[in-house]
Amino acid sequence: MIFNKGVFSMSPGVLSLIALLISVIFIIYLTAKVKMNAFIVLILACILYAAMVRMPFESVITNIHKGFGNTLGYIGIVIIAGTIMGTILEKTGAAYSMTNFILKLVSKRFPNLALSIAGYITSIAVFCDSGFVILNSINKSLAKRSKLSITVTSVSLATGLFASHCLIPPATGPIAAAQIIGANIGGLILVGGFVAIFAMFTGFLWATFFAKRYYVEPNIDDADLETIEKLKSLPSPFKSFLPIFIPILLILASSLTNPKLNLLPPGEYVKILNFLGDPGNALIIGVFVSLTLVKKEMLKTAVNEWFTEGVKRAALIIAITGAGGAFGQILKVSPIGDFLGTTLATWNIGIFLPFIIAAALKTAQGSSTVALLTAASIMSPLIATLGLNPILTVAAIGAGAMTFSHANDSYFWVVTQFSNMEASLSYRVFSIATLLEGSAAMIVIFILSFFIH
Repeated sequence: MIFNKGVFSMSPGVLSLIALLISVIFIIYLTAKVKMNAFIVLILACILYAAMVRMPFESVITNIHKGFGNTLGYIGIVIIAGTIMGTILEKTGAAYSMTNFILKLVSKRFPNLALSIAGYITSIAVFCDSGFVILNSINKSLAKRSKLSITVTSVSLATGLFASHCLIPPATGPIAAAQIIGANIGGLILVGGFVAIFAMFTGFLWATFFAKRYYVEPNIDDADLETIEKLKSLPSPFKSFLPIFIPILLILASSLTNPKLNLLPPGEYVKILNFLGDPGNALIIGVFVSLTLVKKEMLKTAVNEWFTEGVKRAALIIAITGAGGAFGQILKVSPIGDFLGTTLATWNIGIFLPFIIAAALKTAQGSSTVALLTAASIMSPLIATLGLNPILTVAAIGAGAMTFSHANDSYFWVVTQFSNMEASLSYRVFSIATLLEGSAAMIVIFILSFFIH
């Protein structure tokens, strides 16, 4: 396919690159400036890109359907089950219980480190925005009790939540990006969990040594007092952690059955482990485990209203994820993969490429989830040509999707408003923290790339 118009002539590869750049600008403009729903934007981007590379109409329709269906055929159940489980953890107070447990273990000497760890664990199952709102009363109470500025505790909590949100399945963004890229979920849990520790700790250090320079009073209102009072009647920490860790352990156990690892002899139990460790099945098990947190008199409400609320919350995420898969499929069948693979291979930037793409998307349009899915769609056709490890690629995309949170990101405003900070201060103490934690995560991923191929 050659594009000719007058004196202009370009190869299919160059044309597809120009089309991709225009499509990315199109996505950024409509999501960031026009505030159009990301699902509609991504579907329109599929059509725009396909038109620019002169893809046949019937092929456009077929590949949009294929990308959307294949992505959701795998990840749809995971998203719904994970969102329902997160809703139950919120409603039952399990998120408070886990945080309270961590505070008791750590908070006497390192109160804001306790909040970082609490955020790290909570955001595996609960969206970072919701997690911050849920835990903010405890955040303010701890700041008051420890005589710390709310900037210190809020940044610690927010960066802990953000690290897991962008790096560790079964959090929605990482697991959806893994599906688009084709990365092993169990391996991503291990790598993402390891990398997220360094990201979390970077945020903690920034809060401890820099954010403390700016004192903001941790004002506690009646609603916060009511929440703190609820801490006296929460489910046990052990029961609260189980819905998160059982699915993770099942997924990891399933990963060990991979014949390439040669760790387990073949047998019927391998089939059982693979069945239970399928991410969708594992998270459905997590949903039923989370029901043990529900008081008997609330069980009917949980299975009716809370399940429905979880499904409603999942709907938009599913739509965006499917559209991201469709965009990825359109890119796969175009010349962009071969062209960029050949061109970028000479640049020798390797694992930094997915980080740069995700960071640019995140900074420009604000949503970490959209950045994760769009960057994964762009990188998917390049993995084999560039010789990148799929797990490290998704981790690098997650690191970029943290970099950096500012005024076009809803999470920025959640942290700012609930911490009683001015936006200008939040830029200094929180936005810079996200830049640093994303960069720290990328450094760790780069080091890992020497050992994981």
